[in-house]
Amino acid sequence: MARLNSLTGGQVMSRIFQAYGIKTVFCLAGAAHAHALYAFADDGLQVISGRHETGSVGAADGYARITGRPGIAMIAGFQGLPNAMGGVRTAQLACSPVVLILSLHVASTRESAGEETNDPLDMVKPFVKWAKVVPDASRLAEFIHAALFQAASGRPGVAVLGVPQSFESTLIEGAIDLAARPLAQNVSEPSEAAIAEAAELLRKAQKPMIIAGSGAAWSNAGEALRQLSAAQNIPVLGHALGRGLVPEDMKLGFSWSLAQVAAKEADVVLAVGARLTQRLGYGLAPRFRAIAKIIQVDIAAEEFARNRPVDVALHGDAKHTVAKLGKALGQGKRAHPAWVLEAMKARLERIDGLGRETSGPIHPYRLGRELMDVLPEDVIFVGDGADILNWMLGVTRVRTPRSYLDHYPLGSMGIGTPLALGAAAGERELAAENGRAARRVVLVTGDGAFGFYSSELNSIALAGLNITIIIGNDGGWGTERNGQLHSSRRNINCDLGFCDYHLIGHAYGCLGQRIEKADDIRPALLQALQADRTTVLNVITDPAAGLARKQDPRLQMITFEDLPSSHKAHAAPDVA
Repeated sequence: MARLNSLTGGQVMSRIFQAYGIKTVFCLAGAAHAHALYAFADDGLQVISGRHETGSVGAADGYARITGRPGIAMIAGFQGLPNAMGGVRTAQLACSPVVLILSLHVASTRESAGEETNDPLDMVKPFVKWAKVVPDASRLAEFIHAALFQAASGRPGVAVLGVPQSFESTLIEGAIDLAARPLAQNVSEPSEAAIAEAAELLRKAQKPMIIAGSGAAWSNAGEALRQLSAAQNIPVLGHALGRGLVPEDMKLGFSWSLAQVAAKEADVVLAVGARLTQRLGYGLAPRFRAIAKIIQVDIAAEEFARNRPVDVALHGDAKHTVAKLGKALGQGKRAHPAWVLEAMKARLERIDGLGRETSGPIHPYRLGRELMDVLPEDVIFVGDGADILNWMLGVTRVRTPRSYLDHYPLGSMGIGTPLALGAAAGERELAAENGRAARRVVLVTGDGAFGFYSSELNSIALAGLNITIIIGNDGGWGTERNGQLHSSRRNINCDLGFCDYHLIGHAYGCLGQRIEKADDIRPALLQALQADRTTVLNVITDPAAGLARKQDPRLQMITFEDLPSSHKAHAAPDVA
């Protein structure tokens, strides 16, 4: 209900964010949002400063993925927006509800020959879900509510709100609607006939498979998926934010990246909030059987039949749809899905045979196994880079919901550091609300990827956040170098040198250590996990290891080729 008030625009923003349970915002420092920041500070909102606009947007993205609430990023419009585009596109493609607030000059200051267009949102409009400019200070509350709703409703995404800079200091009087409104009204469900058709396909299937994507996480479908999977013994392959909705116990729960080799044996595939994009082979052969039946659950109808026909399209909320499917199927438990592990046998044996050396260069699998041995079960794992991410996907297991983040599907290198920053801030907020200890955030990144936004360590330290950052340092752009070596036996413009990246941690007040011996990994990890501040572990890994991944499909958790012109035709000649 609107109340009679006399508030500055900044205070209006602050009170509305608080009403929605948002207690942290991410802002690149400067005069652009000064009066809003004053209000946030006075009202007790946590303001986390950024060092790059994509860093602030990426942090808001990480916050949203962990908390389920819209993430708020604030930057200057004219100078800052070009820098922010990497973070904007990452969040939009990942379906993260992020509200990006741009400070704008008043329209009367624009010149006919000026550098800025008449529409200051021209640059961003093609790449986001919604973009508007507040037309008058008296309507600021209305547009903030709209931006939050647009970011979080339906398929989540990025909403951009341009706010003329003077509006944040303008005194707004009268009835101002500060109360939170429902953001997610995705209670639509498929028809009973469609549910019955899908249930019949699953009932008759010999090798059914469920793929749980980010949409399943955003609708909180974890409990419904666990019940359906357990009742019917149907394996669930988690992907992106969908990892951990069903614990990856290698019995009923698996990661898509590792277990995708079994997809080509499934006769019925239930995709729950999972878009059939490149990482899922576009839903096509050879990743899937050409004759497999596809059941797809999605809140966005345009996702159906993106690249292949869908046999049953279930248009609606994932949580409600999966629950209705479970009810329709009942308790008729089928045989345990041993076929998944059988399909993975050659892959698992190949993985298990690597990285067991007790001396010599550190293999990334040695690093990954040591991590899995010491990390708490509820760890929030953030992946970044290319080669190192591929290696980690082979050995990591996610056990709890909202515990896995990476740069999928854009694949923009370096965004893992901002994502980890936002995840740690969001988890701190949740822990305080629930009276528990904060879950540990661990980022594993590559040396190339780390270089993009390493200055965000300053933001992490200033915010008092404790993150364990592990750099798999193979001395170069590993996936590019090994792609060149594999295809042309040459290596041009791919070497970086084994730099002392841990010293960047020291520069910003973090702890840091260089690790060159395999036996030193575990003690360093244990020490970092117990440290009272962020630690950067610079682990020197075998630069030659990645060539085997290019040559052996069994080691390719992310299947793509570097040089073919058509990814769709050549993305995965086979997966083994």
